[in-house]
Amino acid sequence: MRSRSSNSASPALVLGALGGLIFLHAPIWIIFLYSFTTDEATYTFPLPGFTTKWFGVALQRADLWSALSLSLKVAVVATAAALVLGTLAAAAVYRSNFFGREAISLLLVLPIALPGIVSGIALRSAIGTLDIPFSYWTIVIGHATFCVVTVYNNVLARFRRMQGSLVEASMDLGANSFQTFRHVVLPNIATALVAGGMLAFALSFDEVIVTTFTAGQQSTLPIWIFSQLVRPRDRPVTNVVATIVVLITFLPIFFAQRISASSADTEGETK
Repeated sequence: MRSRSSNSASPALVLGALGGLIFLHAPIWIIFLYSFTTDEATYTFPLPGFTTKWFGVALQRADLWSALSLSLKVAVVATAAALVLGTLAAAAVYRSNFFGREAISLLLVLPIALPGIVSGIALRSAIGTLDIPFSYWTIVIGHATFCVVTVYNNVLARFRRMQGSLVEASMDLGANSFQTFRHVVLPNIATALVAGGMLAFALSFDEVIVTTFTAGQQSTLPIWIFSQLVRPRDRPVTNVVATIVVLITFLPIFFAQRISASSADTEGETK
């Protein structure tokens, strides 16, 4: 009997995949659609008219620019902290063989596995207990707790695929620890750092639950969007801003996926 080609897919699988994509992305396309409606307060379908004026209205909002600026600043600093802490944690878990290593690894990935509201309550309680005033830095601390996980997972996976003999050869040839890291380790984990950093930035930029508990009176862009939902006449503007958030978060996720896939293909060809 002739076996079915592995490249072909049954119609049921194709329909299932299309159904899943529609289920996941239909709400996003609805947001895009109603960014151009002339209706100010309701979601009328079909659209009563088509306009781009809401983009101009949104860009003239000073509170929007303030929230966007805060979100970008928090995401950049939280990502930088995650790159440092996540890389160090991955190196320690990979290079060291100590009692409880698997438990430490579990604790490192736990923040992203816990519900956001649990992490938010825990962070707020800790910040309140230490009498730390809620500020820009408390938001950064809250975001860094889960951004570290994305960098840690990416870098640890790359360490496990890297040949340990490269480090040993570098040390045998007289290189010190810094030179070995700079010339051997860093080039091998560079793409993992870029991918992990992009994912961390995307997660931080659109985070709302943890931010709600750590921001105090400040408003990041996701919180600003959430606050606009109670204002019916601002719905088109809210849809415009949500569209911008989707585009901003889509780009780093897309490039992170492409970098990871390209790196995997390169390693496969090398082997």
